[in-house]
Amino acid sequence: MLLSVIMLALRSVRRNLLRSFLTMLGIVIGVSAVITMVTLGNGATRAIETQITSLGSNLLIINPGQRQPGGGGGGGRGVPQFTEADGEAIAAQIGGVAAVAPQGRASATVVANGRNWVSTVTGSSNAWFDTGNWKLASGRKFDDDELRAGAAVCLLGETVRRELFGGAAGVTGMGQQVRVRQFSCEVIGILAAKGQGGMGDQDDLVLVPLHTLQRRVTGGHKVAMLAVSMEDGSDSTRLKASLRQLLRERRKLGEDSGAGADDNFNIFDTQQLAETLSSTMGVLTGLLGAVAAVSLLVGGIGIMNIMLVSVTERTREIGLRLAVGALESEVLLQFLIEAMVLCALGGVVGVALATAASFTLAQLMGVPYAFDIGINLLALVFALTIGVVFGYFPARRAARMDPIEALRHE
Repeated sequence: MLLSVIMLALRSVRRNLLRSFLTMLGIVIGVSAVITMVTLGNGATRAIETQITSLGSNLLIINPGQRQPGGGGGGGRGVPQFTEADGEAIAAQIGGVAAVAPQGRASATVVANGRNWVSTVTGSSNAWFDTGNWKLASGRKFDDDELRAGAAVCLLGETVRRELFGGAAGVTGMGQQVRVRQFSCEVIGILAAKGQGGMGDQDDLVLVPLHTLQRRVTGGHKVAMLAVSMEDGSDSTRLKASLRQLLRERRKLGEDSGAGADDNFNIFDTQQLAETLSSTMGVLTGLLGAVAAVSLLVGGIGIMNIMLVSVTERTREIGLRLAVGALESEVLLQFLIEAMVLCALGGVVGVALATAASFTLAQLMGVPYAFDIGINLLALVFALTIGVVFGYFPARRAARMDPIEALRHE
């Protein structure tokens, strides 16, 4: 019986193709909108997580700056900067620290091969590679003598290499001389490309030893920032508390300086930022999915209206079926299945449309295509549920018709 009822429902859908298509359109739009919004939201979340991870694994960034009311970090003007000794103290006295990289930065014009490019010159030690998850595409890192003496050597980011030496295959710039402001340095390595990050192009940099930056570019012996990489499994809350206590002691912010002395540095946890942004994106994705799901309800109302029209048009057919012995449950099932078939077909078309739209939009937006079979199945089940809920009233009306009155209907 069930098979015959399904065949009757399919014949009814095929008999009015245009009306059936227009009826399914609301479901198609609803399903495709829900899947597309959720897929793009998941892709954007992955992109954010990837960008933050590219900054460094389990990374704490410590900047000088007066804490402002409300918890925000202020600028570093008038606040003492760090020294290399601060980084050495952190590495020696705090457990759970994998690497500490003191860093300095300055903007400078880089000249080589008859070309020039304004880039960021970063000075640090070899620990910079560990804290920032940096790899070498070619060449080598600094040796100990170069770090101690502040030698005129450098490594280029991929963007700087491309702008100075062109994009031809095999042209790396290795061994070439690059002028940074008023001094020349030898290119000893090329950094593996990372691409765009949360703070711009991560490959637009020139890396030199910290002492080279201090002596030849910025002057002085101060450090603008400390990057601290935690060991896997370390408790970031405990480690940040230990860091804060140590730095307060070294910067003489203890009780003898007054009970109300605020921190004149800020500890920035990239892992917490990743979790916060992921949570925020999850909420936004759910909100967008819920808004898109409203169109499914609209589509369900359209199906109920069309099914009511169909019941009215087929009153004599219904009366004849009831008169020759069809049960009310059979008539009810027939119209319910018709509504479910419309929703199922609309759901399948919507999933196919959403897959194509999501993939295309993800490419245009530059985010990963995050296919989620769960949301696709959920959208299909929701579409079928819409068919049952909104198809029940017309089906119940058809099943409760009086056969005699139905046969008299013109």
